[in-house]
Amino acid sequence: MKKLGKFWRSESGLGTLEVILIIAVVIIIALLFKDWIIKLVKKLMGKADDQADSIFD
Repeated sequence: MKKLGKFWRSESGLGTLEVILIIAVVIIIALLFKDWIIKLVKKLMGKADDQADSIFD
């Protein structure tokens, strides 16, 4: 427990904490907009597939 408190107070741990918080926020946003992101990626892949088909025809 002392190590955790020392880590929390140290400035070198601050950068790590910031990175962890940013990753957590990105994950939460991704989970909230999961359906929208999946639809967008499928739509973009469909367009890319259609364009690739037209090039090779």
